[in-house]
Amino acid sequence: IDNRETWGKKIDFLLSVIGFAVDLANVWRFPYLCYKNGGGAFLIPYILFLFIAGMPLFYMELALGQYNREGAATVWKICPVFKGVGYTVILIALYVGFYYNVIIAWSLHYLFSSMTTELPWLKCGNSWNSVNCTEFNGSLPDNSTSYAKNKNTPAAEYYERGVLNLHESSGIEDLGWPRWQLVLCLVVVVFILYFSLWKGVKSSGKVVYITATMPYVVLFVLLIRGITLDGSMDGIKAYLSIDFKRLKTLEVWTDAATQIFYSLGAGFGVLIAFSSYNKFDNNCYRDALLTSTVNCVTSFFSGFAIFSVLGYMAKKHGVKVENVATEGAGLVFIIYPEAISTLPGSTFWAIVFFIMLLTLGIDSAMGGMEAVITGLSDDFKILKRNRKLFTFATAFGTFLFALLCVTNGGMYVLTLLDRHAAGTSILFGVLIEAIGVSWFYGVDRFSEDIERMMGFKPGLYWRLCWKYVSPAFLLFVVIASLTSSDLSYDNYVFPEWANQIGWGVALSSMLMVPSYAMYKFCSLSGTFRERIAYCITPEHEHHMVAEGKVRQFKLRHWLAI
Repeated sequence: IDNRETWGKKIDFLLSVIGFAVDLANVWRFPYLCYKNGGGAFLIPYILFLFIAGMPLFYMELALGQYNREGAATVWKICPVFKGVGYTVILIALYVGFYYNVIIAWSLHYLFSSMTTELPWLKCGNSWNSVNCTEFNGSLPDNSTSYAKNKNTPAAEYYERGVLNLHESSGIEDLGWPRWQLVLCLVVVVFILYFSLWKGVKSSGKVVYITATMPYVVLFVLLIRGITLDGSMDGIKAYLSIDFKRLKTLEVWTDAATQIFYSLGAGFGVLIAFSSYNKFDNNCYRDALLTSTVNCVTSFFSGFAIFSVLGYMAKKHGVKVENVATEGAGLVFIIYPEAISTLPGSTFWAIVFFIMLLTLGIDSAMGGMEAVITGLSDDFKILKRNRKLFTFATAFGTFLFALLCVTNGGMYVLTLLDRHAAGTSILFGVLIEAIGVSWFYGVDRFSEDIERMMGFKPGLYWRLCWKYVSPAFLLFVVIASLTSSDLSYDNYVFPEWANQIGWGVALSSMLMVPSYAMYKFCSLSGTFRERIAYCITPEHEHHMVAEGKVRQFKLRHWLAI
C-alpha cells in the first residue's frame, strides 16, 4: 500500500515543473545563442534536438519517477548497480545550489537598490565609481571594441564595483571577506527556499502559483514596452535574421544541443522527484510534451523582450546591435538595467524586471533543493521522519558554501562552479541513466510500466529515441563539453590549480557511479555470475535469480525494443 503524499492539485505539479525548467538561462542565454548562431536558422538544430533528445529524456524521467514513486537514488531498485547515478545527480543538484542562490541574491540586491527615484547605475560620481567612469551621451570612442564589453559605464561599474566589489580582489586566491549586503540578501533567499519547501509539495506546490506565472506577466509587459521604443525593430531584426551558412559550423550544433539539454533540466533528479508525488495513473506523457514545449516557447518569446531593448540601446548610442548584444550576467545586470534607467518611469521598470529575475530563479532553486531532499529522504528514512530539520540543514549548508561566492573575489568561485559543478558531470550522469533504463532495465519493460500507469504503450518513436538516439546525442554532448577552453572571466585567466579544483568537483560527483557499482558488487554473496545477476535484476525479481531465470543473460533482452 502506497501512502506517499501527492500534489494538492494537478496544476501544482505542472507549475512546479515549468517553474523549474524556465530559469534565467531562458532569458540570458537562449536569445543570445539564437542571435549569434544565425538567428532563425538556429531554431532548426534546436527544435530537432528538442524532439529527438530533449522530449524523450524529459518523458523518461517523469515516467520513471511516477511509476516507481521514489527519488533519484532509490528509483534504481529497477537496476541496483546504477544507484550511484542517483547519488551523482543529487550531489550535482547540491553543488548548483552553492552558487545558483547567489545569482538570485544579486537580483534581490538590485531589487532593493531600485527603490529610489534615481537608479544608482545611471550616473558616475558614486562612492563605488572609479576615475575612469564615463557616461556616454551619443557615440562611442573610436578605439572601443564593443559597448557590451566596456567596463567603465556607470552600469558596469555599479555591478562589478558597487555590488560585487570585484576590483578589490586580484584573483581567485584573494577572496577577502563576504560582503554584508550580499550576505543579507542570501539569508533572505535561503529563508524563502526553506519556507517554500519545509512542508514538502504541499507548501512548494502553492509557492509556484506566483513564482512560475510572474515571469510571464513581466515578460509580456516588458515586450509591450520594448517594441514601442525607438530602434526596437532593428534589435528584433538582428535577433531573427536568418543565416543558413552558420549551420555548416559544428559550434551551432553543440550550442543547440547543450542549450536544449540544460534548458529542460532533465537529469538533475528534479523531474523524478516532482513526478514521484503524482497520482499513479496521471498522464505524464501529455505533461512532458506540454511542459517542454512551454519551456522552449518561453525562451524564444523572451528574445523579443530582450532584443527590442537592445535595439533601442544600439540606436541611442549610435552603434550596431552586435556591440550591445551579450549573454549571461552582463545582459541582465548591466546592459538591460542600463537601458531601463534611461526610460521614463525607470524605477517602476527596474523593480518589475528584478522581480522577474527573482521569480525566474527561485523556483528553479526550489526544484534543485527538492531533488536533494526527496532523493535522500527516500533513501534514509530517518531524514524523511525529520523533513523540516533536514530541509533546514540543507538550506543552511547551502548558505555556508554560498558565502564563498559573495566575497570580493566571489565571482571567480561562481564562474568556476558554474563551469564545472554541472558541466560534463551532469551530461555523464544522464547518459548513464539513459543506458541504465533503456538497455539494462529494458525499453520493453519500461514501456510496460508506462502502459500500467496510463493504459497505452509509448510509440515506436519514443522507444527508438530512448534506446539509440538519446544516448548517442548525450555521448555527442559529453565529448563536446570536454573540448571547452580554459577558465576565464573577462581578461582574468584562472590559474592551473583552479582548473584542477574545478575538475575535482566534477569528478567527485561522477565517481559515485563506479564506486557505488563496486560497493554493490562486493557486498553481495554468491558466485560471480549470481552477483552480476543480482546487480542488474530489479529488486522485486531477485527470487528469479535464485531460480536461474535472468532475462539480462538472454540476447533477446538486449535486442528488444
